[in-house]
Amino acid sequence: MKKHLILNNLVLVFLVVVLALELGKGQNMTTQVINVGVVTDVGTTASNLSLIAINMSLSDFYSARPGSRTRLLLNFGDSRDDVVGAAAAALDLIKNKEVKAILGPRTSMQASFMIEVGQKSQVPIISFSATSPFLDSGRNPYFFRSTYDDSSQVQAISEIIRVFGWREVVPVYEDNAFGEGIMPGLTDALQAINIRIPYRTVISPNATDDEISNELLKLMTKPTRVFVVHMNRFLASRLFPKAKETGLMKEGYAWILTNGVIDNLGLMNETDIKAMQGVLGIRTHFPISEELKTFRSRLAKAFPVSDLNVYGVRAYDATTALAMAVEEAGTSNLTFSETEGRNISDLEALSVSEYGPKLVRALSEIKFRGLAGDYHFIDRQLQVPVFEIVNVVGSGEMVVGLWTQEKGLVRDLSPSSRSTRTFSTWKDHLNPIVWPGITTTVPRGWEIPTNGKKLQIGVPVDTFPQFVKVKKDAITHENIVTGFSIDFFEAVIQAMPYDVSHRYIPFGDQDGKPYGNFNDLINQVYLGVYDAVVGDTTILANRSSYVDFTLPYTTSGVGMVVPLKDSVTRSSLIFFTPLTWGLWVTTLGSFFVLGFVVWILEHRVNTDFTGPWLYQISTMFWFAFSIMVFAPRERVLSLSARVVVISWYFIVLVLTQSYTASLSSLLTTQQLNPTETSMKNLLAKGGPVGYQRDSYILGKLRESGFPKSRLVPFNSAQECEELLRNGPSKGGVSAAFMEVPYVKVFLGQYCKKYRMVEVPFDVDGFGFVFPIASPLVADVSRAILKVAESNKATQLEDAWFKNIDETCPDPITNPDPNPTVTFRRLGLDSFRVLFAAAAVVWFIALLRFVVYFFMKNWAILRENGTRLQRMKSMWRRFMESDDTSYINDVKPTCPNVVAPPRQQNPGHDPGDN
Repeated sequence: MKKHLILNNLVLVFLVVVLALELGKGQNMTTQVINVGVVTDVGTTASNLSLIAINMSLSDFYSARPGSRTRLLLNFGDSRDDVVGAAAAALDLIKNKEVKAILGPRTSMQASFMIEVGQKSQVPIISFSATSPFLDSGRNPYFFRSTYDDSSQVQAISEIIRVFGWREVVPVYEDNAFGEGIMPGLTDALQAINIRIPYRTVISPNATDDEISNELLKLMTKPTRVFVVHMNRFLASRLFPKAKETGLMKEGYAWILTNGVIDNLGLMNETDIKAMQGVLGIRTHFPISEELKTFRSRLAKAFPVSDLNVYGVRAYDATTALAMAVEEAGTSNLTFSETEGRNISDLEALSVSEYGPKLVRALSEIKFRGLAGDYHFIDRQLQVPVFEIVNVVGSGEMVVGLWTQEKGLVRDLSPSSRSTRTFSTWKDHLNPIVWPGITTTVPRGWEIPTNGKKLQIGVPVDTFPQFVKVKKDAITHENIVTGFSIDFFEAVIQAMPYDVSHRYIPFGDQDGKPYGNFNDLINQVYLGVYDAVVGDTTILANRSSYVDFTLPYTTSGVGMVVPLKDSVTRSSLIFFTPLTWGLWVTTLGSFFVLGFVVWILEHRVNTDFTGPWLYQISTMFWFAFSIMVFAPRERVLSLSARVVVISWYFIVLVLTQSYTASLSSLLTTQQLNPTETSMKNLLAKGGPVGYQRDSYILGKLRESGFPKSRLVPFNSAQECEELLRNGPSKGGVSAAFMEVPYVKVFLGQYCKKYRMVEVPFDVDGFGFVFPIASPLVADVSRAILKVAESNKATQLEDAWFKNIDETCPDPITNPDPNPTVTFRRLGLDSFRVLFAAAAVVWFIALLRFVVYFFMKNWAILRENGTRLQRMKSMWRRFMESDDTSYINDVKPTCPNVVAPPRQQNPGHDPGDN
């Protein structure tokens, strides 16, 4: 069978040569024959297809232009699928056939040396299949790339990766110039959209099946599940059956193939294609035209082995371009000039084509509409208009979208197709896709391999045990890691849609001594020692420059904790404190005034207010002060006096109740106030302050202006409490700075003695640490939100932050467990209305008494005599009992309450008693 295939291929080549010769024989005598070379791997399917397309192109060109001045005569060189063979064939064609240009070679490796040959001899090399970006046509004026270089498709690949939200990809490429050529452009395109390349897989073209399997097994042990494959179809036909056998073609994997494979899919057998089920690929797009349909039909008749192929289309257009350029360059200077000097090798003995520079200029200016679309060289290579995004399904492929430089990924090329710059989901820009494993579920892009190593998670030691506590099992000597941070992370892992195997590694020695501070611990993730860090690690801007943090799982900020002191000085004179001195004096004066007013109103009708002067004075004071306890011995008989006494009763009631309440508060309630109220005050006073050892808070305090000599570190809540209790006078501190989660733990034990008064620094709280661009970050952050919104977070806080003093409330939800009782002394302003009302009542009562008294004794004032005599008469009358009072008609209920009117001797002065 193999011999039969070789024979068919040789016959095919012979027919092509014969057709070319016949074309030369039929030329008119006025035309000039121009020798051109064709270097290809004679006998391969792709080469045979290209040769037929070249012959068809020349036939069509000269049939459409019978008056052409030139005719191309093809001279073939067999490169034998070898780099040296290609170079030898090119040298032979230039030296012996004096070809003016060469079409080919087939591969980028073969083209590399041929370009140097063409440069040396000024013979243009026109390749329609050498795509490596390393073959820089911009620096080689005699090399024309009649196709696109491989880096032209990296933007389409990066768009696919971006639209599906994948964060990591692994390139799988051939270990030669062709495979490596795409990597610089692909790396730059992925870095531009923050896509990480964690590792690469390089496979030799000569690798055995076992070597390929070993490389694929390595991929299975890695978490990334998105692969970009760039290799030739021969290596791909070996790679994918092995990938399927290994288990890399099942659900959850994503493969993206470059056009190096997809453009040649029609040349692969059905078995190899079925092994590639679900992969995406980039394919060169040819706009549909009548010329292309005709060419497809003719090619199918001439070469039924393959469908329309990029090699055939590119070879056809490249031959047409060369024929047009030769016609444009004319027929002058067709000779080669010999090089001067001693010939040492065939390369040095090459003659220089005089025709080459003119042909280069003509090729650079060629413009026409070819089978593949507009044909025009820019920097001696074609520009990329459109790529097709295809999905391998069944024994073929289907187009699921297109990519253009202007619009990015679109479903079709209609004007209504919108750009990916405004995309919402991939479904807006691509048609439904069948992924490996025959599923429509988009691969997540990564997963923790079940047969891979566990995540190595570093945990801090020598921190608050409520967050992370490391101890050794007495029997197994294994490290047992517990704490709020650990339990929260375990809850997050349970909330994730997949399992993540992991183990905790303490960042310290066997004795529990840490290897460094938190920055050193986080740096281990950057260095690759740990895969993650779980603990009370604060999210900071400078740390996020070399690691990624998840969303915070605790409250944020740095709290300032200070001692509390009782602002009330308790002494033997504390009972004076409730009232101001103004109120004390006013109340005392009111007692005297009340006694005097009641005596005036009562002494003419009530025997309790009569008698010797000293008795009457003592009665006034006794009556006034006994009202304070609502127990006066003397009865009040007159209406005015009773109204006066009632008004005073009300004032006394209010005063005594207010005084009692205020004094009780002073004697029983602690009026706790913080010793410091702000960091600004601390800076002004210059006292020492404490901070948690090995914490970033030290830098924050130094930036705020605290000198290093005033900063005192502590390691635990107990050390912090001791420093605050001692105070600056005993070698302690005035305040302590710690993060809010630590404050919660601290005040859960000592809320009666200390308080958080300020949050001077804002930070983002505690988060879990992962390497930059780790795909775990997004999933872990989403799981953190799930746990935080459930009651699991509350249960964990209750379990780990349970207050030692159960009367202490949560310092976060109730940050003031000992609210300050702001004591306000009772002043005259509080009772001004009451005293004013009483004064009005007393004044009216006195005024009424005086008016009635003067009206009844008006005759005395009109008696003859001096003013002094009249005033003495009025005084004597005032001191006499009022016989006309209605009180005299009241029957007494007990002896001596109401006495008969007193009879006094004329001239007797009561004041003499």
